[in-house]
Amino acid sequence: MTTRAVVRQAVADDAEAVAAVRQVVAPYKVMSPAATRHMITVQSPGERFLPLVAESNGEVVGWASAGLNVWTSEPGQAHLSIYVHPDYRKQGIGSELAERLHQHLTEVGAIRVRTFVHPDGLEFARNLGYDGTRQMHFSGVELSSLPEQPETPEGIELVAFDAVDPHAAYTADAIASLDEPSDSPLDSVDYGRWLEEIWNGPALDKSLSVAAMAGDEMAAFTAVETHGDRMWSGMTGTIPGYRGRGLAKLVKSVALRRAAAAGITSAYTSNDDENGPMLAINNWLGYRRVQTEMGLLRTL
Repeated sequence: MTTRAVVRQAVADDAEAVAAVRQVVAPYKVMSPAATRHMITVQSPGERFLPLVAESNGEVVGWASAGLNVWTSEPGQAHLSIYVHPDYRKQGIGSELAERLHQHLTEVGAIRVRTFVHPDGLEFARNLGYDGTRQMHFSGVELSSLPEQPETPEGIELVAFDAVDPHAAYTADAIASLDEPSDSPLDSVDYGRWLEEIWNGPALDKSLSVAAMAGDEMAAFTAVETHGDRMWSGMTGTIPGYRGRGLAKLVKSVALRRAAAAGITSAYTSNDDENGPMLAINNWLGYRRVQTEMGLLRTL
C-alpha cells in the first residue's frame, strides 16, 4: 500500500513530537524532548547521521534514523531504527523510511546495518533482508520497594557524577564498554566526541548518576537519564581491577534510592541476553521484564 504520509528530514523543532511517538511505541525507553533534540542536532560528522520523520496531516506519526557507528574500529558498521505510531501502520510508512535510510547508508559507505525490532515487527524486518543475532531484554521496576542497600567496601567513596572529573568517567566508560555484548567492539571512543554527545548532553542526569571512586579512579558507575517521573539506567560498568566486589550492584542500588528520593517512581533498563551478571543484579533489584527486542543485521 502506498504511504499516505510525507517523509522529510527531521529538524530540532520536531523533538517534542518525535519523543511522543517514541513513548507510544516504546514506553520503556525513556528519552526527554531535550535529549531527542540533542540526538537530532548533535552528532559526529563521521557518523553521517540522517534523522527522518513521517507526517500525516501535519502530525508526526513516524520517526527513523540511521548512521555509521563511530564508536567501533570496524569500518562500515551502521545502525538504523524505525518507529511508526500504531495507528498509522500497514500504510507503507515504515517501508518508505527504510528505503530512504538504506539508500543513505549505501551512499555513505555502510557495509553492515544493525537494528532492533519488536516481535510484531520481525516479519517486516526479515522482508527487508535482516536476520537475527541476539535478544535485548527491557525491564522496569517501581521504586516504592527496593532491597536493602549493600555495604560500601573499604576504600570506596560513592559520589554523584556532578562531583566527578569527566576524564575519570570517560576512562571508566571506555574500559567497561569493551566488554559490552555487541556485534562490533566498542573500542574507538573519542574523548571529545564522548564529551559532547554523552557527558554534556541533556540526557545524562549527573546528580543521580553514581560513581564508586577509589581515590581519583572511577572503579564502577551507573549512568542515569530522566524524564518526568521516569528514569533510564544506561551504561553500568566496573573496570576489571575492581570486579567481584559487588560495586555494580552497589552503585545501581544507590542510584535507584536517590532517584526515588528525587520523585522518580519508575525505572527502566535493558540487558543483552548474554550479559548474565547484569541480568542477575537487575533481578535482585526487582526489575521485571516488560519487552524483548530482537537485534538483527543486514549486509548492504
